[in-house]
Amino acid sequence: MRSLALLLGVKAACILLVSSLSGTGAVNNSGRWWGIVNVASSSNLLTNSKNVQLVLDPSLALLSRRQRRLIRQNPGILHAIAAGLHTAIKECKWQFRNRRWNCPTTHSPAIFGKIVNRGCRETAFVFAITSAGVTHAVARSCSEGAIESCTCDYRRRGPGGPDWHWGGCSDNVDFGRMFSREFVDSSERGRDLRYLTNLHNNEAGRMTVSSEMRQECKCHGMSGSCTVRTCWMRLPSFRTVGDFLKDRFDGASRVVYANKGSNRASHRADPRHLEPENPAHKPPSAMDLVYFEKSPNFCSYNGKTGTLGTTGRTCNSSSPGLDGCELLCCGRGFKTRTESVTERCHCTFHWCCHVSCLNCTSTRTLHQCL
Repeated sequence: MRSLALLLGVKAACILLVSSLSGTGAVNNSGRWWGIVNVASSSNLLTNSKNVQLVLDPSLALLSRRQRRLIRQNPGILHAIAAGLHTAIKECKWQFRNRRWNCPTTHSPAIFGKIVNRGCRETAFVFAITSAGVTHAVARSCSEGAIESCTCDYRRRGPGGPDWHWGGCSDNVDFGRMFSREFVDSSERGRDLRYLTNLHNNEAGRMTVSSEMRQECKCHGMSGSCTVRTCWMRLPSFRTVGDFLKDRFDGASRVVYANKGSNRASHRADPRHLEPENPAHKPPSAMDLVYFEKSPNFCSYNGKTGTLGTTGRTCNSSSPGLDGCELLCCGRGFKTRTESVTERCHCTFHWCCHVSCLNCTSTRTLHQCL
């Protein structure tokens, strides 16, 4: 066991060295914890007598001391964090699949590349969706009994209405939000504009999960009648969270760093806050996404900004929208090619028990940006 821990420690140290040499890590360690989505594999986990996953310290070198302490205090939670990150990355790619920036990721500790060093709309979405992913996954894992330090949310008990009462196992979104705030926000340092926007967008992601909670009920009664119902609170699907945050992305507020002014009664300056760059705009709400700089040009490759460009991307030649070849290819044009695709079809179930299918071949036309 000691040799296994040493091996994992060397592995984590090598990952950190590659990250530092590549120069793609976040300047102020923002989002550094995202790297555990690759490190937190099954080989880095132990199982205790209750079959709850525990973590080996050497595998957590990407985390701050406070984050490692939080994981040690909540056995089983590393798996939930990693699962939440996977879900967030998958959702990010889905939401931006037809955009010039399509949420590209790498297998290095700098998962989202250099975009996290900026303060644009895309940066805001990345912070919000990953914070929401941790909140969602931890809350669900609590109700599933996968984390030793939390359970279902049992605070709602007793009658809820004339024909229903609280019961069942509500997803523990409050614990998910609390843990996400302590774990995710602890990677932020400083008091500058980037610090404030990252914290704001982290909280916006968490609040989205919490605000979209829905009540579910089960009927009880003779012969299936619904005389009495038992109800509980259930998390939204993460697609619902992603759709909401994508809408907030489209309407994100550009902000500046400002003082609230001095408090003469206490002879102390109020903390700095975010306010709209345009004074005519209303201040962003707690659930709005905020940014402070223009997005880079995602049309062509730029190693300095970390943009990959759209060359080779598949586009829709008949669409006037963002997925259309005119917009996605940035006016460079596109090439067309055909390919043959063989798929299983006309499947039939035979008793008992196998399925037989035919192979059907079709021709598909693809358009790719130049």
